[in-house]
Amino acid sequence: MKLGIIGSGGIVKNFLPFLAQMEGLELKAMLSTPRSLEDAKLTGAQFGIENVTSDFETFCAYDIDTVYVAVPNFMHYDYCKKALERKLNVIVEKTMVSNIEEALSLKQIAEENRCFLFEAITTLYLGNYQKIREWLPRIGTVKIAQSQYSQYSSRYNAFRAGEVLPAFDPAKAGGALMDLNLYNIHYIMGLFGKPESCQYFPNIERNIDTSGTLILQYDGFIAVCTAAKDSKGMRGGLIQGTDGIIRSEASPNLVGKVTLELNDGTVEEYDDGFTDKRMIPEFEAFIKAINTDDYAFCMEMLDRSIAVTKVQTEARKNAGIFFTADEK
Repeated sequence: MKLGIIGSGGIVKNFLPFLAQMEGLELKAMLSTPRSLEDAKLTGAQFGIENVTSDFETFCAYDIDTVYVAVPNFMHYDYCKKALERKLNVIVEKTMVSNIEEALSLKQIAEENRCFLFEAITTLYLGNYQKIREWLPRIGTVKIAQSQYSQYSSRYNAFRAGEVLPAFDPAKAGGALMDLNLYNIHYIMGLFGKPESCQYFPNIERNIDTSGTLILQYDGFIAVCTAAKDSKGMRGGLIQGTDGIIRSEASPNLVGKVTLELNDGTVEEYDDGFTDKRMIPEFEAFIKAINTDDYAFCMEMLDRSIAVTKVQTEARKNAGIFFTADEK
């Protein structure tokens, strides 16, 4: 994989040390805004990225076959579309796009050009999460599932003071459902599939959800997804069954150590050690799929992301939250 990175913000700086060490991946180029170009050049130099530009056409002309889109949510669709139309594979940071219409459009373009399109959602690729999937049959009939991720946002103080940054801007696909709660939804739907129905109960300030609880109704049980950017709270997952429970100790983007507790007293624990290196498993899967041309795997994971996006879009609109992208 010859990777070009679109974006030079905090998430890129956090993940570059891991990407630079990964086998089968070459860091070839970086695209930045003109305002951040000098900083991007400094960042690129630290990791041997010589080709740093603020021009998209120049960026695409470098020797890349895959782009990693790591910019604010509302910019995802346009960059993904332009890259796919140039027959470049795309890995896009969560949330993949602003709504289901954009998701379906990108899938069509990817299929027409036979390009790979992955949403970078760490949860699904972690070994601890796979252990939960393995344990599920052992806890009997599932009755309640919960996933929680609350984290007081560093941008919330500015929001309260009247400054609207992308994380809380409905014009830029912000809000808790699109950010922290996305991990909760993937956590639940990655185990149980599409729900029969969904309903979102948000706390709304200035037309955006700063926190909220999403209820997913399944046949025989409900799942509760709670996330907050306006307050601290619990993090982790709990699945309750007739024969026992499964707990995960960290936020759903990390999963953390998982524990199985059965009604007969059996207790098992598992931890793959990747909580602090959460990006590695997903990128290993992306690299393997692209380098071995495993397009079926790509489409399977893309369909999962589209299913989550559909739930997000339906729940958000039913709760009265609308984005500028919805008007297109």
